[in-house]
Amino acid sequence: MSELPVNILMIDDDEDDFFLVNELLHDISPGQYQLEWAPTFEKGRQAINAMQHDVYLVDYRLGPFTGLDILHYFQTLKYQAPVIMLTGKGDYAIDQEAMQAGAYDYLVKGDITADLLERSIRYALDEYSHLRTIEESEKKYFGIFEKAHDLIILTDSHKNIIDANPAALRTLKYKKEELLRKQLRDLFINKEHGTFFINNICEDSEAQKEFDFRTKDDQKLVVQINAVMLDEAAQIFLCVIQDITDRKREEQEKQHQEKFVITGRIARVIAHEVRNPLTNILLAVSQFKDDAVVVASEDAMLYTDIIERNCTRINQLITELLHSTRMMELHANAVFLDKLLNSTLQLSEDRIKLNEIRLDLKLADDNLQVLVDEEKVVIAILNIVINAIEAMTPGKGILTITTRRIHDKALIKIADNGPGIPQEIQSRLFDPFYTSKPKGTGLGLTSTQNILLNHKGTIHVESEMGIGTSFSITLPLAP
Repeated sequence: MSELPVNILMIDDDEDDFFLVNELLHDISPGQYQLEWAPTFEKGRQAINAMQHDVYLVDYRLGPFTGLDILHYFQTLKYQAPVIMLTGKGDYAIDQEAMQAGAYDYLVKGDITADLLERSIRYALDEYSHLRTIEESEKKYFGIFEKAHDLIILTDSHKNIIDANPAALRTLKYKKEELLRKQLRDLFINKEHGTFFINNICEDSEAQKEFDFRTKDDQKLVVQINAVMLDEAAQIFLCVIQDITDRKREEQEKQHQEKFVITGRIARVIAHEVRNPLTNILLAVSQFKDDAVVVASEDAMLYTDIIERNCTRINQLITELLHSTRMMELHANAVFLDKLLNSTLQLSEDRIKLNEIRLDLKLADDNLQVLVDEEKVVIAILNIVINAIEAMTPGKGILTITTRRIHDKALIKIADNGPGIPQEIQSRLFDPFYTSKPKGTGLGLTSTQNILLNHKGTIHVESEMGIGTSFSITLPLAP
């Protein structure tokens, strides 16, 4: 017990019972307990309003009221305090009803002894302290659960989702009742990865492993997951999921920028080192062709033409490489995003009709304006649209273009339902001269990336074999 006296309020309309209880408390330990008396229901309510007592002894019979009315009044005030119910005779039904209403203990007046009363008070105080400790722990847990920026998901032994914090619902774009109908495995894009994680859910060796999630609106998230057993008896798992999509995107953007700078340097070195000997070769061939003997020889003229034609082709490729990797002068203006896309689609209209492509536009309705050099950005977007059209089967293709605002940028997503791009190829798509087209130069996407980077924009590709490919472009919004 604490060194401070325990303040007890007794609500009882029988003064004799008050004196009896007071004497019993004095016998237990003089000065340890201070007992106050409220002889009526109304005076009891007034004393409860003060919230200055440690324990409440409440008689079941209070004139037209009962001790249950007092317990309900505690609930109305949302005031949690240890209450011990007193009654003139033992009644199991009253005992059960009192406990359900919030009483900590139940004593029959005729059976009360000093030891029994002291034990009941001590039990009530200990139980109250224990419940408050649990409540504080629950509040802390609830605060962490509700306010955490990371996604927190609870699953049962079968890995069914049984709870999720607001951050998880907000990021995954699900309503709570929708998410609670899913299994943890359903959130993974790759079901094999989901099965692997679940089979190794609490192994430290797999902690913080990266996986790809898909939101309800079909957005891809790159996440790190760490799982622990929250309740071993109930087999409840707690999964803390960190959304690292933006971080991975920033890393990728930095890599693109660095790669772009390196490619530009290499292009300038190649241009300098190759063009000089190339010029000498062309001059030598020109002089060689002036020779009368060579002019008379058909074979000599054939070979010199081949040399000239290929030298010209090499020179043209070097020029294209320089154009696709150099910093360019921009004439940027505020342009409505819808207008930008309409200009692009007009240029690709014939290809779309010829290949019987179905166009699905999902444009933002808030009149987004971007700060761009319109002519150059139309070329960049057109390259992606044409690639998408050529990737799809004529008559079965669906070209989906989506726009929306993300903070201070506009997002343009161009998706096709073509065969998809293998993972090992995706990282090389923007490399100069890399192409899968028989007659392609491999500089289209390099040039597209250059234009967007010069606009302080970004471009990312996502693809699944047999499902399709999508390019996501961001451009700065006009101020």
